[in-house]
Amino acid sequence: MSMRFTAEARRGMVTLAVVAGLALGSTACGSGGGDDDKKSNNSASASQSSGSAPSAQEGQSDSPLAEIKGPSGLLLQITSAVRDSGGFVTVNGALKNDGSEVAVIPVELSGNETEIMNNGRSLGGATLVDSKTKKRYYVLRDTEGRPLTTTGFSTLKAGESIDVFLQFPSPPADTTDVSFQLPLFPSAVVKISG
Repeated sequence: MSMRFTAEARRGMVTLAVVAGLALGSTACGSGGGDDDKKSNNSASASQSSGSAPSAQEGQSDSPLAEIKGPSGLLLQITSAVRDSGGFVTVNGALKNDGSEVAVIPVELSGNETEIMNNGRSLGGATLVDSKTKKRYYVLRDTEGRPLTTTGFSTLKAGESIDVFLQFPSPPADTTDVSFQLPLFPSAVVKISG
């Protein structure tokens, strides 16, 4: 089942999820949560971004901010990293199989936290590192523990590409350069706009 969300609708849902999470006392940096026994096979509504066009939305359709190569011919192109007024940073891009065979998405990309792994394959293992303040920011989660990132993909055919997004707590306003890190991929410095 594929659902399409506009960027505005996605931001609204994410803002609601963040506010609800903060109201319930969940951690914004994604380190903790405590509800490891909850299992859900549903993806977060905000994470179903297959129909969005993040690069057109952010006006950066020419060249990516970063391009990093991972295992099995996987290529991640980061097209934008935008600071939103809701207190988070949205990273948009595309994950492509640049190889000649079907690529199985490694489970390591989901990270090693039980709560996130219980929600299927995702990019939940990604982090942003602010070297200026020496802080690491984890992918945000909704109140059910689902990561606010693209989920529900396990393979990519040769040449296939999917649009991806990840949402993190926002570093301080004066931080513009952060290191994007994803397991099994080299890190890349990206510039936050907005």
